[in-house]
Amino acid sequence: MPPLGRPGGRHDQTMTRILLVDDDVDLCELLGEYLAGEGFAVDAAHDGESALLKAVGGGYDVIVLDVMMPGRNGFDVLRELRARDGTPVLMLTARGEDVDSIVGLELGADDYLAKPCNPRVLVARIRAVLRRAEQRAGNGEAGEAGEATQWLHLDDLDLHPGSRAVRRAGKPVEMTSTEFSVLAVLMRQAGRVVPKNELAEQGLGRKLARFDRSLDMHVSNLRRKLGPAPDGEERIKTVRGVGYQYVAR
Repeated sequence: MPPLGRPGGRHDQTMTRILLVDDDVDLCELLGEYLAGEGFAVDAAHDGESALLKAVGGGYDVIVLDVMMPGRNGFDVLRELRARDGTPVLMLTARGEDVDSIVGLELGADDYLAKPCNPRVLVARIRAVLRRAEQRAGNGEAGEAGEATQWLHLDDLDLHPGSRAVRRAGKPVEMTSTEFSVLAVLMRQAGRVVPKNELAEQGLGRKLARFDRSLDMHVSNLRRKLGPAPDGEERIKTVRGVGYQYVAR
């Protein structure tokens, strides 16, 4: 499938570039046309091998990646992508296959969406992922003047909003844009229980759907990557039925 630009086929290099990866050619055509109408430039790949060839060094802003594909599946592609760069990835999973969404998030996906999906919802999710990626690129986040140039210190963690960098005991910690956004919200409000819906809107850029476990998985990834606090206790506490709290010490 050739790159899709705005209606009429014009491909503007300044447009947001999306790689759409799905072995369903008809679905790719349908979603590609819709995304093009929303102002995105879209390329498509229909198997894992061609997806990797296009994705690596392709300069895409977002990759929309289906889990079930012939040859290398979406998990294999995501695993290899994460070993190379941090291009935002939105996974497409089969409806009802919670394990797929969990595995995808554990491997470093920024978000997921169950198929079949509403194209308008897909566009909203893509734009939320893009906002986080732009923040990671150094645009800073909303807040007090000068906040984006200041390090935030808590325990042995240092977080820099402008560069989207995190250090633990002076060593860098690799994380996705989404994980960074969630951690930033929790650290800024350390000691306060942040309700799940509030944390999702600020950290994920969207509201949580019913049975949506994406926020839980991002917090789980943060716990795994950051480890316990210097005193051996947990950094991020779950307040059942309410939300999460970065424990202030």
